[in-house]
Amino acid sequence: MAKLNLGHSLVAIEAHVGARIRERRVMLGLTQRQLGEAIGVSSVQMRKYECGLDRISAGRLYWIARELGAPLTYFYEGLMGQTGREQSPHERGLRELAGNFSAIENVRYQEALSQITRALAGR
Repeated sequence: MAKLNLGHSLVAIEAHVGARIRERRVMLGLTQRQLGEAIGVSSVQMRKYECGLDRISAGRLYWIARELGAPLTYFYEGLMGQTGREQSPHERGLRELAGNFSAIENVRYQEALSQITRALAGR
């Protein structure tokens, strides 16, 4: 039987998937503890997943995707010839905005900011 050359080591794939989980989690303003609790693992285990130290089973990845509101394919985007691609200014801005929003602890301030953005978007 011929060996399949995927162009990526399994370790690199695990690290990529873990980084995509972390990226999505941060964008949504969730902590490792919150996501871990939602899928039934500790925050330490979530850190291991995000660092690519532990492999994620198909079933566990399904639950992570479900909790993060992302299709399973999201976690593999960038593996096929797009590794290391630079983010557009728009993507960087969205990531920064999501991170800053999630850092606002006052719920009233979050709601006020949400109202401002809806007004600016014309909604």
